[in-house]
Amino acid sequence: MHPSAMHNGALFFESYLASQPRATVLDIGSQDVNGSLRSLALPSMRYVGLDFAAGPGVDLVLDDPYHLPFADGSVDAVVSSSCFEHIEMFWLMFNEVLRVLKPEGLFYLNAPSNGEFHRYPVDCWRFYPDAGEALVRWGVRSGHRPALLESFTTHQQRDIWNDFVAVFVQNADCVQQHPVRMLDRLDRYMNGRRHGVAGILCPHAASEDGAKLTLLTGHAKPLA
Repeated sequence: MHPSAMHNGALFFESYLASQPRATVLDIGSQDVNGSLRSLALPSMRYVGLDFAAGPGVDLVLDDPYHLPFADGSVDAVVSSSCFEHIEMFWLMFNEVLRVLKPEGLFYLNAPSNGEFHRYPVDCWRFYPDAGEALVRWGVRSGHRPALLESFTTHQQRDIWNDFVAVFVQNADCVQQHPVRMLDRLDRYMNGRRHGVAGILCPHAASEDGAKLTLLTGHAKPLA
C-alpha cells in the first residue's frame, strides 16, 4: 500500500461511506502490505477482507478467484486497492462485484496506471483513463446496469505510482443517491471523468513518468 493509494482510499471512505456506519464492506486484495484500507473503515462497519492467499488482514481466502461467496445484492460496498492488476481476468471479478452489490452499492477501484513490474504472483494490467467506461460497457453486456460515478488518475506522492481511481454504482438508477464526488476534494488530478459531464477533465496525454523523462531529454513539452 503506497502513500497515494492510502490517501485515495481515505478520500473514498470520507466521500461515500461516512454516512453508512453499519455498511457491509468487502475488500478484495485485503492483505496488509505496508497498510490496509481496513484502517480507514468505521469500527461499526462489517468489514470482510478477501484475498487469494492467507496473510495479515485476510478474513477469507478465496478458493475461486472469480467467485465471491456472498449472496446476490447483499453488500453495501466493495473496495479494491492495488489488486486488479494482479487478477488475470479482472473483468470476471468485476461481474462478481456487481452481482453481490445492492442496487445502490458502490465499487471503489484503485489500480496502477504506470509503474514497475511486480508479481503477486503475476502482474498483468495497467488501467488508463478509458478503463472505467469500458468496464461499464462490459457490465451492461453481461446483463448488469452499472454506472461510473467518477474516475481520475492521481499525481505521484513520494513514490513512482500514478493510480487510476474509479467509483461505480451497481445500478444506474441509483446515481442520485450518491451526490458527493472525490473530484471535488482534489487539488490536482489527471484525466478525470464525472457522471453527467461530457469529456475528460484535466486531460494529460503523457504520463507523469513521461513528463519527467522529457524534462531530462528535452524532446517533448512537459506537463503543465
